[in-house]
Amino acid sequence: MSARVGVITFPGTLDDVDAARAVRLAGGEAVSLWHGDADLKNVDAVIVPGGFSYGDYLRAGAIARFTPVMGKVVEAAGKGMPVLGICNGFQVLCEAGLLPGALTRNEGLHFICRDQWLKVEATSTAWTGRYEPGAEILIPLKSGEGRYQASQTVLDELEGEGRVVFRYAGDNPNGSQRAIAGISSANGRVVGLMPHPEHATEALTGPSDDGLGMFYSVLESVVSA
Repeated sequence: MSARVGVITFPGTLDDVDAARAVRLAGGEAVSLWHGDADLKNVDAVIVPGGFSYGDYLRAGAIARFTPVMGKVVEAAGKGMPVLGICNGFQVLCEAGLLPGALTRNEGLHFICRDQWLKVEATSTAWTGRYEPGAEILIPLKSGEGRYQASQTVLDELEGEGRVVFRYAGDNPNGSQRAIAGISSANGRVVGLMPHPEHATEALTGPSDDGLGMFYSVLESVVSA
């Protein structure tokens, strides 16, 4: 039986369909989760996808964190369930306290939409086991509030504990501190990143299929747990 990966839909979510498709391409079963659900439907992992949940009112992700489904996600993450936040999903995870820091307006205040090289810094997480340390992958980036910021203490902690998972390679497109593109929780089960791996699953439709490794990784992690 294939692993079940829940994909959440909030009002304003855009990338849930692509995230579900990536799960299926990797061999998993994608399970739709609605923002009002108070039941995770026995999934093995959860993806909080990109978009503009609740129109990004107040702050990106600020309202989504209070939904019934996110209450269950926080609870499940506390028990070790793998959770991935992509773009707006990364913002939601930070707002919910599952990851430290915040995502703020891009340096220069412009929305950025481009294919972006990332360096894989950590391969011990539930979502990156398929990659080689130091690998560079090409993933689409599309965000207006993607600048990662945290206190120097938190940044030093992330670096010291090997929790910087992805870093922008080459230039730093949005001014993120220390060029951070993605981070993980202390146990490596929760990962958030600003670029979109679900848009890089097939060479025909994306700039590469480099993103598929994240979905293979979590399926392997669930099976081996």
